[in-house]
Amino acid sequence: MKEREYILELYEIYKKLLTSREKSYFEDYYFEDLSLQEIADNNDVSKSYVGKLINVIINKLNKYEEALNIYHKNGRIRELIKCLDKELISKIEELL
Repeated sequence: MKEREYILELYEIYKKLLTSREKSYFEDYYFEDLSLQEIADNNDVSKSYVGKLINVIINKLNKYEEALNIYHKNGRIRELIKCLDKELISKIEELL
């Protein structure tokens, strides 16, 4: 479950770097909870193609995070702001 949450957070950070087709397949699989076969049927492609594309997307998200570290930096910032004034915390969280 933790891996799924991590992938979903990476998607929220880096989705603008994906193609519209990649976003569509990812959202069908993770947000609409469609099976690989259902996605394949809806897009007239094979189930194995959908599975491979989902893996390609996950690999891309991981590579983006490896290069940019936005997820990890956001986590560190959240830890640091716990020590700050509540009004300042809310203003910083708006930026994240």
